[in-house]
This record gives sequence, structure tokens and C-alpha cells, in this order.
Amino acid sequence: MSQHIRLVWARLITFGFRLLYNELSRLYDPVSWAVSLGQWRRWQQTALAYMPAGGSVLEVGFGPGHLLVDLATAGYRPVGLDLSPYMLRLAQRRLWRRGAAANLVRGRANALPFGACAFDAVVLTFPTPFVYDPAWIRHLERVLKPGARLIVVETGFFTQRNLPTRLLEWLYRVTGQRGPIPDLPGLLNRVGLQARRESITADGSTVRLVIGTKPD
Repeated sequence: MSQHIRLVWARLITFGFRLLYNELSRLYDPVSWAVSLGQWRRWQQTALAYMPAGGSVLEVGFGPGHLLVDLATAGYRPVGLDLSPYMLRLAQRRLWRRGAAANLVRGRANALPFGACAFDAVVLTFPTPFVYDPAWIRHLERVLKPGARLIVVETGFFTQRNLPTRLLEWLYRVTGQRGPIPDLPGLLNRVGLQARRESITADGSTVRLVIGTKPD
């Protein structure tokens, strides 16, 4: 594939993801279910096992708000930040239907509109490449309390090999979701966060996470 074709393809993929997160946001849940063979929520909820015992939790890129409901139901004080007004409306409706409360803020991850040492934990699930942006990482370190935790669910992999999983793994590759990625634990360690990778197996798949802690 020529460089020009690769560039056009990358732009088309980026445009498709932008539509899915904005004008086509109502398709986000069924598309996520389909491309994970129904495991997307299970992959997302692996983050809950690494949460601190309680306190305030910031979810960055909350999407349709499923994890915010989980956090509120578990007794945390969730705050959500997302740039998409479409996702903000979806999450507000989901929280209202479930009788759950969370403070939702529209904003950018590389300019977090929160004070220093504001959160006991920050969580992200399936983030876009902003997670490797030094500006975002500086803001992240700033808003975490001493001893607070970062939980990033980076991706999920199918470990069972059959026709559906092979087709989906091919789809992940052609949409740029299976290529080399930056060393996120290394980037976090450079700003003083103690970070490591973790893997969890779940029903024929493996979920890869990055767990970080801000020293006391």
C-alpha cells in the first residue's frame, strides 16, 4: 500500500471514529458489543477491581456513561470528563434512568479543568492516543491526590481462535488498533507515577491494563 493510500485510509478511519463518538453516538453501544462479541462491558469493568476503597473518581472519556453508573452504584463520587456533547447527553440520560449521580464536565483531557490533588483515582477505558500526550500526563499527575491511583484499560484481545475472532482481529489491525503503541508505563514513570502493565483473562480473551500510583 502506497504512502498516499495509507494516509487517506487513516483519515477515513479517524473520521469514522469521530462520527461514532458524536453524530452516530447512538450506535456506539451496539458497535462496541459487535466488535467485542459481547465482551465490551466485561472488559471495561475489569477496571473496578483496581479502584481504591472509596472516594472521588474521575473518568476521562466516559462515553455513554456505563462505568459512571457502576462507580456511583458502588458508592464512589464519580466525575466524568468528555469532549463530545452527544456522549454527555447519553450519559446524563443513563445516569437519570438508573437513579445514579455523577458530575459531568465537557472538556479536553490535555487541559483538565480541575484543581490540584482533586481525585482518589482516575480511570480511562479504551482511550484514544491522547493518553500518550505529555500535556495530558502532566495534568493527570496534577489532579491525582498523593497515594491516588490511575487505571487505564488499554485494550482487549481474543485468545480463542475461530472464524468470528479472526475476522475481528483482522478488523482491529486494518483500523490501526493492533499496531505498536508507546510505552505508557514508561511515560508515566517519567513524571513520578509508579506504573506497570497488568493482564486479566476473561472468557476467551485477555484484557490489558496500565495501573499507576502517585507516591504519597
